[in-house]
Amino acid sequence: MTAEEALEAERDAIVGALRPVVDGLVATFGPMCEVVLHDYRRPEESVVAVAGAVTGRAVGGAMSEIGMRIVARGDEAGDELNYVTRTRDGKLVKASTMVLRDSTGAVFGALCVNLDVTAVSDAHALLGALAGLGGAPADVPVTAFGNDIDSVVDAILDAHRLRGNGSWAGLDRAQRLELFRGLDERGVFAVRRAIEQVAARLGISRASAYSYLSQARATTAPAADPDGGHA
Repeated sequence: MTAEEALEAERDAIVGALRPVVDGLVATFGPMCEVVLHDYRRPEESVVAVAGAVTGRAVGGAMSEIGMRIVARGDEAGDELNYVTRTRDGKLVKASTMVLRDSTGAVFGALCVNLDVTAVSDAHALLGALAGLGGAPADVPVTAFGNDIDSVVDAILDAHRLRGNGSWAGLDRAQRLELFRGLDERGVFAVRRAIEQVAARLGISRASAYSYLSQARATTAPAADPDGGHA
């Protein structure tokens, strides 16, 4: 057995050992809990075990944008614990994502625990209002969860475009580079075929998309617009 084959067997063993943990955690914490086991060696089908139904994940589903970010960071990725986010259907979720590493320290997966705390938040708001302690709710980011990678990429792209309040044609060169830089930082381009999907959504050529991505990664200094014309 080669060294790489031994590492693959080790990773398989780690994933196998964690499968019963997924069911055990949900049995302990109840129906408001969801646990998802990811194997990032197949990012488009990274979900290998799931229990609970907070984000609607299913075995064979894709990683979320959080997973994309971990894959983009590679072995520099760390655990993300006790963060709060929202699903696209409005659930408030308290979550922790713990990366899986082999004996060399290489990141190859993650164990994710998601708690639906929507009811807790609503009760807190009600009690605060009754006590005269009401205030503006915190601005909680929305996370794109989905069972296919294309829908996750689309959701991330839509979020960026909504923040910019404009179409691709309405963006100047600096805004276009910022868009690609933001997508890259969120790990979108760590996914196979994502560059083609982004290019299609923006209505530009794949060559232009690669050029914008290269410029966004390399420098913020002025350069020629790949689509021609002025910034």
